[in-house]
Amino acid sequence: MTSSPFTSSLIRFVDARQGGEAILDEMREKLSPRGDLVSPRGRELTKAVFGKPLTPIEVVETICRDVQREGTEALLRYTRSLDQAELTAESLRVPAADLQSAHDAADPKLIESIRRIRDNIVTFQTAILHRDVTIEPKPGVRLTQRYVPMHRVGICVPGGAAAYPSTVLMTAVPAQVAGVKQIAVVAPPTPFGAYNQDMLATCHELGITEVYRCGGAQAVAAMAYGCDALPAVDKIVGPGNLFVALAKKHVFGTVDIDSFAGPSEVIVIADETASPAFVAADLLAQAEHSPGSAILITWDEKLIESVQVELQSQLEKLQRSDLTRDALADFGALILVRDAEHACQLTDSFAPEHLHIETADPESQIARIHNSGAAFLGHHTPVALGDYAAGPSHVLPTGGTCRWAAGLSANSFLRSGSITRFESEATAAIAEDVIRLAEKEGLTAHANSVSIRQAKPNQAE
Repeated sequence: MTSSPFTSSLIRFVDARQGGEAILDEMREKLSPRGDLVSPRGRELTKAVFGKPLTPIEVVETICRDVQREGTEALLRYTRSLDQAELTAESLRVPAADLQSAHDAADPKLIESIRRIRDNIVTFQTAILHRDVTIEPKPGVRLTQRYVPMHRVGICVPGGAAAYPSTVLMTAVPAQVAGVKQIAVVAPPTPFGAYNQDMLATCHELGITEVYRCGGAQAVAAMAYGCDALPAVDKIVGPGNLFVALAKKHVFGTVDIDSFAGPSEVIVIADETASPAFVAADLLAQAEHSPGSAILITWDEKLIESVQVELQSQLEKLQRSDLTRDALADFGALILVRDAEHACQLTDSFAPEHLHIETADPESQIARIHNSGAAFLGHHTPVALGDYAAGPSHVLPTGGTCRWAAGLSANSFLRSGSITRFESEATAAIAEDVIRLAEKEGLTAHANSVSIRQAKPNQAE
């Protein structure tokens, strides 16, 4: 690995033509939510609230324990101390009138977009929805795999630095397609969260009536354990900061969760046919999350130089330019590889959340890559299409977990179970095998539950 003659302080350049296997692992380590890092402001707030310095993991464990024990009282106390919001059990839930008024006052064009996006999501999620399967492999045997929607789910919507009506769409609509009847949305009591009119209007348009003014680990704990003001759910989904992610991990097992998600990430694979302006824009779109990992992998050295120029030019025009610049410096890279095959190998080892292939033959490259949360093919398919409108959910596995984890979908809200029915003749036909294995395992009651039906076959007729 060598430094490039055109390396700048804006984003790191790596020549991986002679190696590179450890490069992406090193970058992932920097993004990994270890739970032991906190900002100076966060340290001060922790000391003020808890009376002593705690790691984020210790903070989350304390909050979850208190909410589990004390219920609504602890939820309100942490909402007051951490979010500086004075709420009561009655004012925690957003009134129906507020949802209606937000919808009434919303930009009609926004509501039209929400409806079109909802239709896109419904179309895709309905097409991939699991359906019951029944087979009759032998006479008298009927086997069914049944899919039943969860009864109640909770959705975390961020609201710290920006409002996210798109998160409501990408989580609630798949749940609705699955048949979930009760959906509870939690968002921090901030202008970007539970007081954001666009987010509230989106909830109303989708028919969501439960929206709560709480966020962070305390909201996750309340949804997991339940309290007077916020009944427990079966599954918690949606993004959030480190404390939300750690809280979801903590309550997993009491409820299901979508994933333990870290910062957003993208790898762009590009060749000489790619537009440097397009590539730069796609990298900046992920770095804008700040933190967000934005990596270009290419075998065209000229493209790297052109992309650097475009990054600098486009960065100056962005609203969050300072945060985006920091993310590029900390978590960005322009990586030069030997060829397309090397690019695919390196990408597969990283297993990125988002993968955008901007080459002459993206179908060929995606066929060689197994590990990606969501892939976007071609020069005119920016990741933002998936973030906002295409149809698949934008809630995706990060940190290399897409090697075994899947993105959120309507199927994520289904509970699968089997249904088995044997007639007496079919039970008799399989009895010998069952009895033999049960006796080998020393489970004679199991064996007897079958053999007794052979001894007295007509007793239940």
